[in-house]
Amino acid sequence: MLEQEVEQLWSNQSRDRWRRRKLELAAWIERPKPETWKKELLLFEGVEVDAKIYPALMELKKLQFKTEFSCAGVSILDEPEDHSLYAYVTLFEGPNTEKFVRYAMERMGYRLLVTYEANKNRYDLSSFYIGQNRSFCYWLEQCAKEFLMDPVS
Repeated sequence: MLEQEVEQLWSNQSRDRWRRRKLELAAWIERPKPETWKKELLLFEGVEVDAKIYPALMELKKLQFKTEFSCAGVSILDEPEDHSLYAYVTLFEGPNTEKFVRYAMERMGYRLLVTYEANKNRYDLSSFYIGQNRSFCYWLEQCAKEFLMDPVS
């Protein structure tokens, strides 16, 4: 018998926000995507990552979270054919992971999309809209900094 993958949606975006997200994706597919600059890369644990997500990854590392992450562009103008539309970070289950995820959900609100995969013991955090990848990186970094200072939040 195959193991059934069950993904739980933890975020609570409104129907209107989901509709806007779908329209945004359709518009992105149709519009021209000129490359305006090369993305900046930094090494994080031996892997090249986008410079915009690097500070958030460093803060999550201080919290001792095991992560996977988007190393693709955080802008719709960066490497248009290859980048992730939504910046994301995967956090694996650990002593404070769920508490941090709930804190980030409260702090980031509708900007954050969270799913939990129980059979893989991981939380997937991503930007909700295409145009919010840089702010996703910034807010995730801020949440990690704040949580590090007061993990009982």
